[in-house]
Amino acid sequence: PRLRRARTVLLAILLGLRHATDPDHLAAVTTLSASTERRARDAARLGLAWGAGHALTLFALGVPIVLYRAYLPEPVQRGAETAIGFLIAGLAVWLLIRWRRGAFHAHAHEHGSRSHSHLHSHRSAPHAHARSRTPLGAFAVGLLHGIGGSAGVGILLVSTIDGTTLAVLALAILAAFTAVSMTLLTMGFGLTLANRSIGRLAPALGVASLAFGTWYALGAQNLVPYYL
Repeated sequence: PRLRRARTVLLAILLGLRHATDPDHLAAVTTLSASTERRARDAARLGLAWGAGHALTLFALGVPIVLYRAYLPEPVQRGAETAIGFLIAGLAVWLLIRWRRGAFHAHAHEHGSRSHSHLHSHRSAPHAHARSRTPLGAFAVGLLHGIGGSAGVGILLVSTIDGTTLAVLALAILAAFTAVSMTLLTMGFGLTLANRSIGRLAPALGVASLAFGTWYALGAQNLVPYYL
């Protein structure tokens, strides 16, 4: 029994860590990372908030599946996946709008005796810090994203575990490490973007995420081939 519990915990950890690499999460994390001031700490904060919201919904919807094999009705699942696609597309559009407004211009300047570099727009007041996505907004994005079915395989595997207590514990671990993986992934993107000109990358990131989000929403409605 002890070995079985250890294997169950390890499986839940691995599923949680892998979950952030799903294509819809990769598309969302690029726009989240690009909206920060290119500091890994800022990106990690957004990733943690996003992951926490996702984990909360994942756990809340997973418990009925584990305990009662109660799934969301198919129209609700399809509607959630469609909403996620539009959400990804919306994040991409907002990224492109901010880029078009010059929000990703950055150079070093002084505040008193301290010199630093941050993103700002010359359309606003001189040296005004560009408004970026807040942790609360990222948390709300994560809540909606957690309704989607991309974690379905993991929950299904967890639901086959013998013993209600162990299955619920495994689900909690899966949800927690989903948040951990999203934090690490977003921080990684933040570190990557920190050494590059986001003003040059923003159009490509925005267009790619917009195309993916549109395809994701249409695929959820069976209007285009859907491979996820």
